[in-house]
Amino acid sequence: MALSSPGTGVAAGTDSARTAAPTRGLLPLLLVGNTVMYALYIGVPGFVLAMQVAGIDEANKVGNMTVVSGVSAVFATIFNPIAGAMSDRSGRRNPWILGGGVAALGVMALLGSVNTVLLVTIVWCLGQAAMNFYQAALTSVVPDRVPLASRGRASAAVGLGIPLGSTLGALIGAAFSDSYRTGYLLFGALVAAAAVLFTTCAREERRPGRPAVPFKEQFKSFAGALANHDFRWAFIGRALLILGYFGVLGFQLYILQDHTKLPAGMDPASAAAVLTMVNSAASVVSTVLGGWLSDRYDRRKLFVGVSAMLAAVAMIFPALSTGWTAMLVFGAINGLGFGCYMAVDTALVTMVLPKSEDAARDMGILNVANAGPQIAAPFVAGLVVRLSGGYTALFLVAAVLSVLGALAVRPIRSVR
Repeated sequence: MALSSPGTGVAAGTDSARTAAPTRGLLPLLLVGNTVMYALYIGVPGFVLAMQVAGIDEANKVGNMTVVSGVSAVFATIFNPIAGAMSDRSGRRNPWILGGGVAALGVMALLGSVNTVLLVTIVWCLGQAAMNFYQAALTSVVPDRVPLASRGRASAAVGLGIPLGSTLGALIGAAFSDSYRTGYLLFGALVAAAAVLFTTCAREERRPGRPAVPFKEQFKSFAGALANHDFRWAFIGRALLILGYFGVLGFQLYILQDHTKLPAGMDPASAAAVLTMVNSAASVVSTVLGGWLSDRYDRRKLFVGVSAMLAAVAMIFPALSTGWTAMLVFGAINGLGFGCYMAVDTALVTMVLPKSEDAARDMGILNVANAGPQIAAPFVAGLVVRLSGGYTALFLVAAVLSVLGALAVRPIRSVR
């Protein structure tokens, strides 16, 4: 999974999008499209891929999963702006949504048939490529087609796809943990069906294509944005929290297998599904309340800092106890913290962008703080687990990273 959006960004839009009414039924289609996308991003690596890798070599599953997750995350991060740029240059979104969705089904079918770690890594990278075409084009629909007055509702539809998709992915992943081939096919079929539904019901007008931006100019833009004091600290805070969050999330199934004492009759896959639902429910509540309260009191830094500290507190419970209750408390508090953080921190970032005319570019740069730590997370987490001989140290390291993420917003000057 990559919690990022493509290089086209989310903050800017075309002139027609600023004034035109949104396509009828577009918001439900965005909700469906994002829900199935996050279901695959959560369900595949968190459940069926993890079970497949463990089945290939149980003794070395942590190291092998570290390699598969890390390599595929690097590939996805590199491919994300490429997919976005190709969509931009074509002036179309629907063909890329449809092509990416249908390709994802084919790759999922292939992934279920391979039986070595090397082939799993290669094919999962192909799956990341297909999903990045789908994601890059789907994410760009909001700035392309939704007027400014409706952006809040559209962002809510997109944002709710994360907890809803996480729950759906966990339920499907748990149900097919012993039959990962069927699980792969179901995840691919859902994305393909959503792609067909979206492109059939949400027609688009062809927009003028955009010229390619040379790599040298992109690098200058990146460096220039990070030279801004407030934007740099917002970038650092996001990167630290994401690193801690995904360090634990990437090994959740193995944590439930090897660290947590589950109730009698509950298997790790079912426990992971329950934990994901608890986390998602808490995340939905805190996303809505956090955004509303931060608007009402005009205190972005306060809510970002408190929510990051909540994420840190959540890590302490499973670090101190291997009981199932501790994991449930962890899931609930972590969901509250992460949901509020992502909602309010995104609002904070839009207020510290270096230049309003470069909003889309700078929001794209922020995506590096989402995607980069997801690359490092499996390697860092795997190293911590191997050196410490267990998962307690992993929770403690994640807690420290969350605290540092909370402290990183304090130097920001232009936002309360």
